[in-house]
Formats: sequence, C-alpha cells, structure tokens
Amino acid sequence: MNDIILTTYFISLLILFAFGSHGFVMVYHYFKHRDTTDAETLPLTEFPMVTVQLPIFNEMYVVRRLVEASCAIKYPGDKLEIQVLDDSTDETVELVENIVRKMKEHGHNIHHVRRSTRQGFKAGALKDGLQLATGEFIAIFDADFVPREEFLLKTLPYFYSDKKIGMVQTRWEHLNGEYSLLTRTQAMALDGHFVIEQAIRNKAGFFINFNGTGGIWRKACIEDAGNWHSDTLTEDLDLSYRAQLRGWKFKFLKNVTSPAELPSEINALKTQQFRWTKGAIETARKMLPAVWKSELPFKIKVHSTFHLTNNIVFPFILVAGILNIPLMFIKHAGGYESYFEMMSVFVFAFIGSFLFYMYSQKDVYSDWRRRLFLFPLFMAGSMGFAVNNSKAVIEGLFNRKSDFIRTPKYSIQEKKDSWLDKKYVPIKFSWTVLVEIALAIYCLFGVVSSLYYLEIAAIPFQLLFFMGFGFVSYLSVRQALQARRLKLDAALHTEAVAA
Repeated sequence: MNDIILTTYFISLLILFAFGSHGFVMVYHYFKHRDTTDAETLPLTEFPMVTVQLPIFNEMYVVRRLVEASCAIKYPGDKLEIQVLDDSTDETVELVENIVRKMKEHGHNIHHVRRSTRQGFKAGALKDGLQLATGEFIAIFDADFVPREEFLLKTLPYFYSDKKIGMVQTRWEHLNGEYSLLTRTQAMALDGHFVIEQAIRNKAGFFINFNGTGGIWRKACIEDAGNWHSDTLTEDLDLSYRAQLRGWKFKFLKNVTSPAELPSEINALKTQQFRWTKGAIETARKMLPAVWKSELPFKIKVHSTFHLTNNIVFPFILVAGILNIPLMFIKHAGGYESYFEMMSVFVFAFIGSFLFYMYSQKDVYSDWRRRLFLFPLFMAGSMGFAVNNSKAVIEGLFNRKSDFIRTPKYSIQEKKDSWLDKKYVPIKFSWTVLVEIALAIYCLFGVVSSLYYLEIAAIPFQLLFFMGFGFVSYLSVRQALQARRLKLDAALHTEAVAA
C-alpha cells in the first residue's frame, strides 16, 4: 500500500511540477521580450463599419451601464452599429427595450436582437447576430464590461498594420478589484494571465486566445475559421485556435484596457470557474489533434498543449492534498529517505509560480510589493477550488455536456455596494461544498499531525490546503445562507404588507 501511495503522489507532483515549472518558461520569455515594444500605429485615416455585439442573458443590474458605455464609444455615428443580443427571460427584456429606444432617439444605430430560443447559448447568439451585422469588424463586450470611449481608436489601427491580423484583444481591468479579499485574489489570477501569459505568448509568437470579451475581430476571420461553435463551453478559445490554425494572427494590447466587474460572491465565481475549466478541457479534446497534425513549429505545438491543458492540474492538486497526510506517516515511520530527498525538488515549481505572479503585479501596480502578500491566499484559493474544478475537468474529459451557465453580475464597484439583495444571487450551494468541508477537517488533522510529529516541512502545505478548503467551503455556505435569509425576510415582509 505504501508503494501505491508513494507512486501516486510522485506522479501527481510530477504533473504539477511540469505545469508549475511552465511559470519559469513564461518568466524567461518575459525577460527575453520585455524590451520589445509594439510598433507604433498610425491614426485612423479611414473609418470602416464596426458592429459592437453585446451578448446578454438576464442582466438587469448592469445592462444600462453596458449599453450607455457602448454608445459613448468615440467613432463616427454612421459607421458604428450596436447589437444588444438579448436572450433574457426576465424583466431585463423590457429594460433593454426602453434603453435601446432612448438611444435610438439620441441618434445611435442600435438594435435589440431577440431569438426564439437560447440554442447555442452565447455562441449561438453571436452567430445569429453576425448574420445581421453590417460591420467589417466585430467588437464584443460581455455584460460585466464597461467599454472605454477610445476602444476602437486604439484597436482598429492594428488591423491596417497587417492584413492577416484577425483579432485584437485588450487587457481586462478590474472595476471592483479592491472590493474584498475574494476580488483581490481574482484580480491577481487574471493579471497573471493577461499581463504575463497573454502578453508574452503574443510577443514570443505562440498562440493566444480571444478572452470572450474586450476584443475586436475582423469579420472575415470569424467566417473563414468556421464561425462560432457551441460544442464547447469556451467558444472564444475554440474559435481562437481554429482561426490561428488557418493562418490568422492575433494581437494582444497590454496597455489598452477594458474595465470589468469581478464576481463578488463565491458561488457565482465557482460557476464561472467551472465553465472556464470544463470548456478549456473540451476545447483541448477538440483542437489538440488538429494542432499536432498541423505544420506548426514543434515549440508552438508544445506551448499550445500547455495552454489548452493547464486546467488538468486540478485533479492532481486534489490527489496531492489527500495523500499529504498518509505520506507524512510513511515518512515518520522511516525507510524511504532517498524518496523524500528527491521529492524536495518539486518545491521549485512554487518558485516559478511566485515569480510569474510577482512580475504580473510589478508590471501593473506601483504598490506591487504590498500585493504580493496575497500570493499565499491565492495559492490556498487555487487548492480550495480543486474540488469544483476537478469535477469540471472530469466532465470535460468524458465529454459530458452541460448548459452554459452565465455568471450573475450585480453592478458592484464600491465597498459600500451590496450584492446580497440582488435577484440572481445563488441561495443554494453544490454538493461539492460537503466534500470541501470534509477535506478542510481532514487537512486540519494533517496540520495537527505535522505539528505533533514535528514534520516542519509539511506544515506550510497542510496549512494551505486547510485554508483553501476551509475558506472556499465557509464562504460558499455563509454567502448562500445570507442570501437565502434576506430573500426569505423580503418575502415575509411582502406578505405582511399585502395582508
């Protein structure tokens, strides 16, 4: 039994080490290309027709902000078309009708596009809208975004610098990044992706992806790549790879940002993470064979594989967390000294991850040193999400289909704003929370055992797992119960008034 545990743990850490060490690769390319600046583009001398697509589904709290910001984009009015692709089933529909009517009265070329079904979810809405779009270029913003006025003036010139550029992606900025510990750790995770991963991959010539929003496409690129597909939950990643395999180039702009609202409560965040994780695995199953059959250089194939499969780490994080405790007892019993000496090498993967996120903070924030104190919490959170995301990985690997569950938005920007009284707040939590609670208790036992046996090296990892599972499960239960209690009180108040 000991040999099975040791072998399983070794394989898990080997996989985590491989993906964790990829942080060193990113940091290497960061230093190699950090002095590479984007070629200056000339100001627009011609203004092509542009369609701005706003796919929404039940977004009553943020849709006005989205539409008004889209209509405020600086661009000739006769060259700008806005489509509100509205699949809503609640009062958002009437709200959008009123907003669109007012914007039309102010001279904006805006359309409220409705479908009879949600077939294909977001991908289906984008595809249907594309058939009606008059623009040569298609900008896309999700409901939680607030497009900047200069978005088109700063992105369109790149399409004229190279006719093969099919998509320009801007960096996400955070409207409520300082709202809570939850949003601050999310901001750190996304900064790592945008400031380092997207920017460096693009400069190094590797494949990058459209992030679903905050970007603009050449319409011909979308059509040439086969249009939007709804057979994965990450239609953006799927289309990105199909387009780049067709020879289209992408451009990432680190210094041009699109502000967005981060999920402010954990059950909404879990929904988002589940969709992103599962969708990436589905896209990997779909696109990796085409990547490896292509004539792309070997290094691009390898980087694309890491890019598409990095979510595969979550089941192995879970396995490592579970096996940490029996491993401690095996070590304490003795007899495997050489094994544990060899295993200490795997700690270097954490250094790679730390450097990756450190430079992402350093590049964007003047107070980056203060922000680094969030790194342990971020690591613990990644571990705490292992149950939720492992479920997503397994469903993706076994091609178990599920609906596109959108992340609810509440227009939360300031610390005084509250999401508790909002209509879309989940009042239930998944059964996975019970597993997270059990694992938190289990890992607490590991912390106590490590202290008892003076296994000092094991304590930080046991603590991170305990903090992660404990923090995620506690917030999941607490925030769902808070929302449920508030809604129950509101219902009782309504009944009392009616009586």
